[in-house]
Amino acid sequence: MQKKRRRKAARILALLLAAAVLTFAGCGAATGRETGAPELTGSASESSSHETGASAAEDGNGASVSIETKGASVTEALTDTEAAAEDTDSALTEPVSTTAADTEPENTETGGTEQSGAEPESAEGEDGMIYAHVNGRVLTILPAENSSAAAFSELLKSGDVTVKMHDYGGFEKVGPLGTSLPRNDTQITTSPGDVILYQGNQITIYYDVNSWSFTRLGKVQGLTQAELKEALGSGDASVTFSLRK
Repeated sequence: MQKKRRRKAARILALLLAAAVLTFAGCGAATGRETGAPELTGSASESSSHETGASAAEDGNGASVSIETKGASVTEALTDTEAAAEDTDSALTEPVSTTAADTEPENTETGGTEQSGAEPESAEGEDGMIYAHVNGRVLTILPAENSSAAAFSELLKSGDVTVKMHDYGGFEKVGPLGTSLPRNDTQITTSPGDVILYQGNQITIYYDVNSWSFTRLGKVQGLTQAELKEALGSGDASVTFSLRK
């Protein structure tokens, strides 16, 4: 709407200017006729007449040129005015383009905020394993799925339990637990690595085969019979059972 109004105003202004130029030219021609030069006689008159005619012609051409020139100036003024109006409209209506570089926040480095790739250590007992520390070695025990093993894990949540163990029968190390756990005795033929509850209050780590009515508490993981015997050593041993590795 504003653009149309500007163009209309420019055209009106151009027409007014053109009318003023034409009026001025007409007045000039009328004045020339009214105040023409006096007549001359003889050759001088003819010469003067020729000069006057030339002058009149020149004046006529000059007026015509002047009108055309001023008309052209008016047209140019109109064109310039419209172009200026269009430029103004474009400047007012053209949306401001933004680039990613203008809007992207600066990348600022802050110290001490990088996350390391290392995973946090598991909380005590979170992995569900039981660990037996003996002779500088750590045995990993997978608990059995029964109430006896659950009670043993619950006991270890209160703290580590250290048992003085000794060899018996050439196939096990056994020692007093210091407390009683629920029994789930069944007839079992043991294999190396079995961790057994005997009579509800003794704990045994088997490194060879035996058959009896026992409660299975768990199984040592990842060791051969020879490696297990080497870890337990010969003779008495102090074994600490824990939920921490």
